[in-house]
Amino acid sequence: MKEETPSMKEWQRLYDVAVEFKKLGCWDWMYDDDLFGVQNPDNGEIGYCCIMGNLGEMFAIAVYLGEDGLGGYLKMQSGEVGETDPDVLHYQKCLMASFEDRDYLEKEDLQLIKRLGLKFRGRNGWPVFRSYRPGYVPWFLTKEEALFLTTAIEQSMDVALRFREDEDLLTSPCGNKYLIRVPDKIEDVFLWEDKWIKPVPAEKVRMFDDHVDEVRIQRIKRKAVQTDAIWEIEMAFSPTPVWEKKERPYFPRILAVMDHRSMLALDLYMFEISSDASKFRSYFLSFLEKNKALPRKILVRNDETLQLIAPIASLLKIHVRSVSELLAFEELHHLMLDFFRTKNG
Repeated sequence: MKEETPSMKEWQRLYDVAVEFKKLGCWDWMYDDDLFGVQNPDNGEIGYCCIMGNLGEMFAIAVYLGEDGLGGYLKMQSGEVGETDPDVLHYQKCLMASFEDRDYLEKEDLQLIKRLGLKFRGRNGWPVFRSYRPGYVPWFLTKEEALFLTTAIEQSMDVALRFREDEDLLTSPCGNKYLIRVPDKIEDVFLWEDKWIKPVPAEKVRMFDDHVDEVRIQRIKRKAVQTDAIWEIEMAFSPTPVWEKKERPYFPRILAVMDHRSMLALDLYMFEISSDASKFRSYFLSFLEKNKALPRKILVRNDETLQLIAPIASLLKIHVRSVSELLAFEELHHLMLDFFRTKNG
């Protein structure tokens, strides 16, 4: 289903609010760890707001959506996911308003600004609005996103002005809670109030269940040779996106099987982002059938890969170990990234 785009009136309001926010310059007294929330009046989801610019490098406000968005923010803030991590983009589920140089803007941004009759100039003088979703290229806002980002910026200014007068405003009085601006609709008017709310941990979504084709696996076990090899297996996003007409560009998922000792790729396959999870498991079984050799140990890095591998490895008597680094895969991933940068540069 095609997502609705904002009306010109809605765009105008968002630009007006963004200009007001920039003039306020609340990054002069706020840091990117001064986190607070705004509840979306339309669906109740909480957006966790982070104001950036105190270091004078990037001037922006990011609104991290729901507990998934908050989790990604906390991983980046703690250093668990670094700025140079190839998958750092896919930890971000947020809406962002940033202030950029003109060269950063896309043709669509400039056309919209012209249609609205707006004028901007200078370094970091041009508002840019983007939606970040794991697995997708940062993209232009939908109507729903534009409306909530407008609301979040408005409420952020309210919080920022009060924080300037009271630095304890965002200090939780009772544990791991965040100050959240919550709306109460009376007739056609929203009245906003502060509430301290503890985030509900996001449920871990199981991409794979434990059901496998045991007959097929036993057939693989009878025909394959057991070796002393160690494999690295990783499911990750490709470093380059797929662009399809009129659709938001996405990063395909890749399934890589690497030899841990030689650092060579044994198999690499790309899947569409919408691919059913069963395709990953079926493809991996096909690889085992063609390879006709089984490793002594498999190393994995993330929970999704573990879900994919564990029930198969258990039946094949292969030890699976979770590790923090997959050196062979990471080298491959960086080589892929460098290749695509060179190709597109």
